[in-house]
Amino acid sequence: MPKFSVSKSIVIDSSLEQVFDYVRDFKNWSDWSPWGVAEPDCSLTYDSDGKGYQWNGKIIGSGSMKIIGETRPSQIDYDLQFLKPWKSQADVSFFFKSVDGGVEATWTLDSSLPFFMFFMKNMMTVMVGMDYERGLLMLKDRMEKGYVPSKLSFGSEKVEPIHYLGVTSTCSTDQIGQSMESDFGKMREMINKTGIEPLGPPLAIYHKFDLVKKTTLYTLGFPVGASTEAPTGFVLGDIPSTKAYTVTHTGPYHHLHNAWAAGMMRSRAKVFKSRRDVRPFEIYTNDPENVPEDEIETVVYFPEKES
Repeated sequence: MPKFSVSKSIVIDSSLEQVFDYVRDFKNWSDWSPWGVAEPDCSLTYDSDGKGYQWNGKIIGSGSMKIIGETRPSQIDYDLQFLKPWKSQADVSFFFKSVDGGVEATWTLDSSLPFFMFFMKNMMTVMVGMDYERGLLMLKDRMEKGYVPSKLSFGSEKVEPIHYLGVTSTCSTDQIGQSMESDFGKMREMINKTGIEPLGPPLAIYHKFDLVKKTTLYTLGFPVGASTEAPTGFVLGDIPSTKAYTVTHTGPYHHLHNAWAAGMMRSRAKVFKSRRDVRPFEIYTNDPENVPEDEIETVVYFPEKES
């Protein structure tokens, strides 16, 4: 059976004992679980001794986790059992050590895939790694701020056609924030020079994700009138009228991946049927310069097939 391993770390401004005790309590996991955000009402049950818990959801599947070893305050080892969407087992650990700036928390997983999924090994390594990164970011905020500034709401709406002007870029997924900030600068400079008037809030269309290579091809732009001409270095494009499943994220952009992950998990769980001929996109409904970071709102649109 094809084996794969994941290890991700983050530094948390807290004490060893506080981080260890917080992570050890399974009842805290719902605050920062990278999977729980996709199904907040998932059924959770806890063992009376505090060393295990079980989940059962329509979106994130079902399974259980038990503590099988611990050395306070430096290590916790778990046995992770998945029942749905397929049966599998994983060895999971948390390691904690004091470093400059606080505590380095390292989350690891060692598992294997069913033999018929051998071709998914690299993809699963990347996907679980991205989930771990999202979870660690939420754990860090929870420990440092006392809460996680990432709220999701789900819906569906009819999107009217959008004619947009933008700039297309390719970047690593790790650098997408910096790449978009640079492109926003180009857009502002172009608007000031040309006097082209945006007809709505900015948006980004994601043309291609390569999860294994961790690269993204996107266009950042804004709606414009039909007669608008594209200046050199910019492109015109159209989003057709479509029904779309929406995930609205409220909070800083570094947690925005929660919305995308939740939408993709819900698509895999057949909450909606994705439309393949229209790429997903996001609209930035307010200006981060005018609202507190925790109130930044982004709506992610997953075009879906009409029923």
